[in-house]
Amino acid sequence: MRFKDQLENYLFVLPAIILFAVFSIYPFLKVFQLSVYEWDGISSMMRFVGLANFWDIFRHNGVWWTSVWNAIYITLLALTFQNILALLLALACDKGIRGGHVYRVIFYLPPVLSGIVVGLIWSWIYDGNYGLLNHWLKAIGLDSLTRSWLSDPKTALTSVAVIHMWKGFGWGFVILLAGLQNIPRELYEAARVDGASGWQVFKEVTVPMMIPVFILVAILTVLGTMQIFDIIISTTGGGPGYHTEVPVTRILSTMTGTSQFGYACAEGIMFGILLLLVSLFQMRIGKTFRQAP
Repeated sequence: MRFKDQLENYLFVLPAIILFAVFSIYPFLKVFQLSVYEWDGISSMMRFVGLANFWDIFRHNGVWWTSVWNAIYITLLALTFQNILALLLALACDKGIRGGHVYRVIFYLPPVLSGIVVGLIWSWIYDGNYGLLNHWLKAIGLDSLTRSWLSDPKTALTSVAVIHMWKGFGWGFVILLAGLQNIPRELYEAARVDGASGWQVFKEVTVPMMIPVFILVAILTVLGTMQIFDIIISTTGGGPGYHTEVPVTRILSTMTGTSQFGYACAEGIMFGILLLLVSLFQMRIGKTFRQAP
């Protein structure tokens, strides 16, 4: 290929490269630079502190580690209850139930809704004075269970997790359903001819064929849930206290609440490293499962 033709090809992709460099690469590198400085985000004075920000986060910032634990707690709930629900619904639709196409649309509606809107709606449902949840509990005689769900430290984090799982199960449902429909029907027919029960078919045919899909859904669930933000902001804002604080909201609070931009960048890097380690661990586990006989 002539040099002129190669140059023309590069010119076509140049605008995309420039946009990517300006809005992705440069901010990414800037975060690393600011993380070793003490800076309020406004003044021109920046004091170099080296790794002091990282050391303080690691050893002395209890609120940060509380936010990490909160995110892990929500992630564990999503990995189990959210994905189990998505799998059950996918199995039901894969069986060709009546109205299956309608259910597919309904189940995928929550993920495409705005997280802020979903948070506001569920805040009304959870409201301690006139919320629907307390109204239903009173209607069935469970008045003792009523409370202000998002303001009670004992229930706030789990309540937020329920909102997240309700909003997120739909995309897991779509991926799992696509995986189920890619399993050759001949395998099911052969298993039934051999006299396998429904549970045996699921255990010996469906599960082995779905392992790559399960791994993909698990990785996406962890990465997506650990970065939960909009639902927290629109419901609790991280409160009461720090009971629903998560890493992303903690970074935002550090940056806007105390004007510690350098410290917030260090928190962001710590969080990025944590997500990278979790992803590598999941990929390693997934590789082990795929290699298993």
